[in-house]
Amino acid sequence: MSNSTGTTRKPVYLAVYDTLADWETGHATAQLARAGYEIRTVGPTREPVRSVGGLRVQPDLALADVRPPDAALLILPGADLWDAGDDLAPFARTARAFLDAGVPVAAICGATAGLAREGLLDDRDHTSAVSFYLAATGYGGGERYVDADAVTDGGLVTAGPTEPVAFAREILRLLHVYDDEAVDAWYRLFHDSDAGAYAVLEKAGVL
Repeated sequence: MSNSTGTTRKPVYLAVYDTLADWETGHATAQLARAGYEIRTVGPTREPVRSVGGLRVQPDLALADVRPPDAALLILPGADLWDAGDDLAPFARTARAFLDAGVPVAAICGATAGLAREGLLDDRDHTSAVSFYLAATGYGGGERYVDADAVTDGGLVTAGPTEPVAFAREILRLLHVYDDEAVDAWYRLFHDSDAGAYAVLEKAGVL
């Protein structure tokens, strides 16, 4: 689907790294691509990575070549590596650079812990798998934790690993891809299997 405004949109950067959780970002990237966004994958280097599901991904860009002004959004999926050391810390630092530049970031599952360690959740409302998962990082944002499927605060979206559809919903809202009625209908269709949402989506040109 071409985008509804006919304007040229900056690409969305999707971080990819070994052990990435492939199921967490598919709803978001598929709908963004259908709405006219180019999805560009960003790896630690240009070397291929392999997801937790065994998918081999060839990154379009190396992290060192990423500039926030070139992108509409940075998406950080979860991965086993987020909790296995500091290999992915450069991605959390890049998230800080994006937010400092006013470019939004969306993090799900283990990536939320990476942002917590970077101090990016101390002063923002956020969520994750469970509160004690983030508490284990020693971060200072426990009072800002929200028990919700997904949370947006300013330019930052967070979600837990079981909420890929809510994660996508918040991204679609944040980037104003569709109006609120269409986003709500899209969520009802893909999360609740609500067949009644089809009519709203067809009228909005989403399907």
